[in-house]
Amino acid sequence: MDRLSANDLTTLVTDRGPAPMHIAAVLVVDPPARGSCPELADVARLLGRRAVEVPRLRQRLRSAPVGLGRPYWVDDTGFDVGRHLQVHAVDGVDGLLGLAAEVVCHPLPRDRPLWAAHWVTGIGSGRCALVVVVHHVVADGIGGLAVLQSLADPATPDTPPNAAPDTDASTPPTPPTPPAPTRRDLALDAWAGRPASVRELPHRVALAASGLRTLGVGRPRLVARTSLNRPTGPTRRIGHVDRSLEEVVAAAHRLGCTVNDLVVTAVGGALADVLDRRGERVGELVVSVPYSARRATTASDLGNTSGVVPFRVPASGADARDRLRRVHAQSAAQRDRPRAASAAPLGLAFRWLARLGLFAWFIDRQRLVTTFVTNVPGPAERLRFGGCEVSQVVPVAVTPGNTTVTFDVLSYAGRLCVAVVVDPVAVPDREHLTARVGARLDELTG
Repeated sequence: MDRLSANDLTTLVTDRGPAPMHIAAVLVVDPPARGSCPELADVARLLGRRAVEVPRLRQRLRSAPVGLGRPYWVDDTGFDVGRHLQVHAVDGVDGLLGLAAEVVCHPLPRDRPLWAAHWVTGIGSGRCALVVVVHHVVADGIGGLAVLQSLADPATPDTPPNAAPDTDASTPPTPPTPPAPTRRDLALDAWAGRPASVRELPHRVALAASGLRTLGVGRPRLVARTSLNRPTGPTRRIGHVDRSLEEVVAAAHRLGCTVNDLVVTAVGGALADVLDRRGERVGELVVSVPYSARRATTASDLGNTSGVVPFRVPASGADARDRLRRVHAQSAAQRDRPRAASAAPLGLAFRWLARLGLFAWFIDRQRLVTTFVTNVPGPAERLRFGGCEVSQVVPVAVTPGNTTVTFDVLSYAGRLCVAVVVDPVAVPDREHLTARVGARLDELTG
């Protein structure tokens, strides 16, 4: 029985905002020196063949009857990649990011596996793009990266730089579909897991206690009221900052910190700049950073394993080096604590709020977090799709509630991409904010 984990269940029940909890990746595909990007039919064949290797892309989510356990995954007997793939034509990179913002906010039908792919042309210079969207219940950032690598061409040392697209029409055999579980199966499975839950209780209590310490429970300090925290709507827009990963890593080594410290510090400084420009001066901001319990995974082991760590970042009037020192001290304090420990207490609280029908009310009014920064280390070498190099990957995640701007960071093939995802009504100055993120990062890397 393939049930949702506690973390997955939290993700599912907290999907209550006007914009769905989706994550996405925009893969910019360069044509070979002599040739063009794959046609739509080739893309469909590639995705159809490779989805066989990713069980979640062929499974639907079903709810169990009351008292028979958590929701569970079952194979979609009518799986057809054509129901998940669309083609679009845009005008340039701005059009591509605009389309990505639109499709990531479009609800995924629940009568099929929870993902979609969009093949995009018209970017310029013969390039195309593949935009892959999955519901957050399918995977977290680490899991989403495993999905992308499974959909890309297999990495082999013998592949020439301009190899022809892998468009062989043959499809690997689909694993046999097991019968859907009966009510008796669900009941037996639910009860079979109770003894293990009891045995794990001491460990879970200890983990929850560590998570409460991470969250600072017992000494609550609400963030200042600012225009950055207001209920968000059903749309998003995307800006992005692209920098040399080598230069950022070198600066982090020189300053005795991590790349994540630099990014969190730059984000805090940029948000302080935007608030100052709006005439709002505050002492500090809280940047919440998800930490996964695992550093890598495979396409057959997805789901969510992340907790969060809140970073208090000095805002108006603070020096960049002082911000960095404060951020680094807080990240250093987390090293001896279990990764993702906060998932246990947060998950319990959020699931109860959702059960009482109060979760949407809470996240639209919360004053615990100013923004989120999600940082995922990606492949060091370029991926390929259909025989073409993927020159850039832009990560996108949608967060519900009153966080009007969030930041998604991915290192990929020697570049560091910081995606700035905003509610366009609440953050009309997205371009200024994106520019300030780049300027603050440059200030730190020097």
